Amino acid sequence: MAETLAAKQFPFTWEAKDIRGTRIRGKTMATNEAAVRASLRRQGLVPTRIRKKSTLFQARQKITTEDIAIFSRQLATMMAAGIPLVQAFDIVGSGHENQSMQKLIMSIKTEIEGGATLAESLGKHPVYFDDLFVNLVAAGEQSGALETLLDKIATYKEKTEAIKKKIKKALTYPTAVVVVAIVVTVILLIYVIPTFESLFSSFGADLPAFTRMVVDLSVFVRTKGWLLLILGVAGISALVFFKKRSRKFAHFLDRTMLKLPLIGEILKKAAIARYARTLSTMFAAGVPLVEALESVAGATGNIVYQEGVLDIREEVSTGQRLARSMEMTELFPNMVVQMVAVGEESGSLDEMAAKVADFYEAEVDAAVDNLSSLLEPAIMAILGILVGGLVVAMYLPIFKLGAVI
Repeated sequence: MAETLAAKQFPFTWEAKDIRGTRIRGKTMATNEAAVRASLRRQGLVPTRIRKKSTLFQARQKITTEDIAIFSRQLATMMAAGIPLVQAFDIVGSGHENQSMQKLIMSIKTEIEGGATLAESLGKHPVYFDDLFVNLVAAGEQSGALETLLDKIATYKEKTEAIKKKIKKALTYPTAVVVVAIVVTVILLIYVIPTFESLFSSFGADLPAFTRMVVDLSVFVRTKGWLLLILGVAGISALVFFKKRSRKFAHFLDRTMLKLPLIGEILKKAAIARYARTLSTMFAAGVPLVEALESVAGATGNIVYQEGVLDIREEVSTGQRLARSMEMTELFPNMVVQMVAVGEESGSLDEMAAKVADFYEAEVDAAVDNLSSLLEPAIMAILGILVGGLVVAMYLPIFKLGAVI
């Protein structure tokens, strides 16, 4: 318990003077005020004021993939400028607005000051730094080109994050509109249709079949709608649960998603783009192909492609050429296989893989834009049918009554 309390860090604001007497202000994470003073003195600064910030009303901020990408880019830039690693961590960490990210950076900095390598320090935080990240940093440290590898990591993270955002955009837009359509329909069934129902009961005549169906649906939603809600929530929860716990079920879902019209093509192109981008980054860092493919498999974002890449790895480990192994999976278009084959023969596999990644990232961008253009009229038509259908159903008895009169 005492060790836990001793290791806990808090946010501090400080003012100090450098050797020229210039006043400098900053923020940092430390265990206590003495630790802040010691850190500032190691940087050649004379502390004049140190104050601990209150954390009582500060909500814990989540560390996102984008935070890690920005951190990689900042660290690469500072190391390329010749700033020592520990000082670069202190600068990046003290200026970060996300308190959780600041705490993580300062924790890594403390471990490095204790004698650990950067790769070892990052490896202690697997939630934020995966094997791919750690392996690339380790390769950079061993080759003496850490700043170059950090730059490649930053580019890789930025590219993959952009792909993820495109996929989310492709899936979120139609989902959001469908949800809105359902909500509007339910509101009409619960609050608007009953008003017409009471009006129709005074007619004393039989209602048209379509109107009767809508009225019955309204009664069902009002009396047993909670049952539908429970079944819907239970169904979604079961889907998420089994996807995480059952690899066979997750494989079935991912394979089904790949076969969906429009969306499936986007997911395929995104998986190929991630495969090529990761392969290019790993191979350019000097990571052996068999070892690189293991990290590439986890980066594809789809279990079907993940298992396919693991099969490729097994084939390559027995001496099979990469292009031939890719062709055997039947997951990659002929153009991708041929470009990889050219890269293998010319000794420029990383460059060819990067070109494949660039091409398919552009394809994903275009496909998402086309999907949005195609879905807009379709979604408007669906909304028109749902809402317009309800309106027509309610006015049919009135039209019928008018015709009789």
